Amino acid sequence: MQNKNIFIEIPTWLGDAVMATPAIENIVKKFPSCKLTIFGSFVSTRLFLNHPNVQNIIIDDSKSKGNRYINLYKLAKKVGQVDLAFSFRKNITTKILLFFINAKEKYIYARYTKDEIHQVIRYNDFINKSIDISTFPANLKIYLNKTEEIKTKPTLGINPGATYGSAKRWYPKEFAKIAIELQNKYDIIIFGGPAEKDIALDIQKELDINGVTNYKNLAGLTTIPELLESISTLDLFITGDSGPMHVAAAFNIPTISIFGPTKHIETSQWNNDNSKILRKEFDCAPCMKRECPLKDERNHQCMKSITANDVLYMLSNSNK
Repeated sequence: MQNKNIFIEIPTWLGDAVMATPAIENIVKKFPSCKLTIFGSFVSTRLFLNHPNVQNIIIDDSKSKGNRYINLYKLAKKVGQVDLAFSFRKNITTKILLFFINAKEKYIYARYTKDEIHQVIRYNDFINKSIDISTFPANLKIYLNKTEEIKTKPTLGINPGATYGSAKRWYPKEFAKIAIELQNKYDIIIFGGPAEKDIALDIQKELDINGVTNYKNLAGLTTIPELLESISTLDLFITGDSGPMHVAAAFNIPTISIFGPTKHIETSQWNNDNSKILRKEFDCAPCMKRECPLKDERNHQCMKSITANDVLYMLSNSNK
């Protein structure tokens, strides 16, 4: 039977949710007429607003007030009966949630190898093993109702934030140097969430001091759908390892991704032919820490060693 009702708990973080989309598309290929219920954080569920198979989106607000486990029970009851239930998470709350879900078959994400492989492949392997299919993950997939935009100049997006922690963040002055150097070739958009407004403002101040006027600072001002659409129209994106980085990959945006403490093999852009990674080799990296644990002269060396000139050099070589 192809018209199955399927419940999917997606990853909490925006980037992880984007990386789960090829696996979700392979579920849909297996059951083309399926009706999906998407469950997750407010941010990550926004990715699926225009998905043709999604009939229901439930936001996980179980932490907001009262007993979380009672709240999970109530949310599970909103789902009703489904044929299949998948969770791309694997913590205790997921186990409790799926216990309450009324499903004929239930599957919780697991890592099947300790080898360093891309997270997209891990998510897809989970689906392959769960429903006994043999697929390889295709491109990241975000459905948009795009509006046409008339440009007078190509657009450069810069994204200084990284929700996971300060160790992943490159420096505002270095981002600003790139924008200053490229201002004549590109109009500039500064991206960021509400918690990254200060970082974006640091960049803005540098641009103002240097007489750059053709920029927009959108940090903290966009909804997730607006963020998705804005990124989809870019001609170049400079970013750290972040959710917007994966959004850009879904639209094949030419991107330079700056990596320091995280594993580029596992979380770099997936299937973006226009993607380049900028990183420096150090014995301590990748440490996978939220904050750099080194307190001596090596503090945050994985990011401090990368300069705007490194990015500009990479861009000049790619244009040859």
